[in-house]
Amino acid sequence: MDMREVDLPGIGRKFEGITTRGDKVVVIVHDDGRREMHHYDDDDFDESISSVTFNDAEARQMAGILGGLSYKPKDLEKIELAFDDLVIEWFKVGQDSKVNNRTIGELDVRNQYDISIIAVLKHDRSKSLNPGPETRLEAGDTIVLSGERQNVRHITKALFSIEGGG
Repeated sequence: MDMREVDLPGIGRKFEGITTRGDKVVVIVHDDGRREMHHYDDDDFDESISSVTFNDAEARQMAGILGGLSYKPKDLEKIELAFDDLVIEWFKVGQDSKVNNRTIGELDVRNQYDISIIAVLKHDRSKSLNPGPETRLEAGDTIVLSGERQNVRHITKALFSIEGGG
């Protein structure tokens, strides 16, 4: 599903998408932590036919359910076995992060941690898929890493720990 994001000044951010079944869904994340989810009429994408509002705790619980943390469909268990211990994680670069203002080549994460940086979502919303060693990481960027679980834990502690600002 392609998601469209729109800033709502003074309110928060709106996420809008159309599922593969053709359902339009809008989620509004308010600055105060509330989340609204709206479902739209199939024949009139301007007409909301249902909505629900979650507080922060409810939204996180619902995200866990939707994300498969509470129950994993049987077909996904087969996929997970195929990938075994491979994980994908993302981290936001903080101002005081150990990776801030350094290039991927300088960090040498592939050799040092056996991790691949598979994407960088820049703070200006541009995207770099499979970024090269010359790609500079800056505060506000989101880095998408892929590797074995224990290697991701290692790099997290070394470069993205809270103490490191990431």
